[in-house]
Amino acid sequence: MLPCGAVLWRRLLRKRWVLGVVFGLSLVYFITSTFKQEERMVRDRNLLQVQEHEQPIMWKVKFSSGNSSQLSNQCRNSVQGKLLITDELGYICERKDLLVNGCCNVNVASTKLYSCDSCLPNGCCSIYEFCVSCCLQPSKQHLLERFLNRAAIAFQNLFMAVEDHFELCLAKCRTSSQSVQHENTYRDPIAKYCYGEYPPELLPV
Repeated sequence: MLPCGAVLWRRLLRKRWVLGVVFGLSLVYFITSTFKQEERMVRDRNLLQVQEHEQPIMWKVKFSSGNSSQLSNQCRNSVQGKLLITDELGYICERKDLLVNGCCNVNVASTKLYSCDSCLPNGCCSIYEFCVSCCLQPSKQHLLERFLNRAAIAFQNLFMAVEDHFELCLAKCRTSSQSVQHENTYRDPIAKYCYGEYPPELLPV
């Protein structure tokens, strides 16, 4: 036998007014939740617009030529290249010509300063180290500043961490979502490392 409480509950549910109350409460809950979600979306959208138009991103990038690593005769460098290395002074050299202090040996004939070999006029290069070296030219400062001024919120996490010209060029020349189309194909499979303001042209489909 069913307990008395269960029997009463089943009888209660058969009454139309009880079903009406349950339905009404469900409807009120649904409408309230929908309005709250809409309010949150509007608030987030307004906050994003305020950030975009009234509070520009405060980039930390410094373009001063003298920094602590140079004063101590130590150089940061691009590290990853198997054959070529670019140091923070803008020199590019073969890995075997890298000095113990991390700087390229400027007394070797093959070492070049601010070299744009393998780079196109649009600022895209086929070799990462040449991209960094070319990007480090003092004349590229205004181009990089323009890029930062118009960089989307999406780039905030990528570029907020960089603190000087060298770190910016390292980050800018790395391939990113700007370098690809359809998420899996390079826009330009040859010149895919870019320091320029704009990504490579889209390849025809």
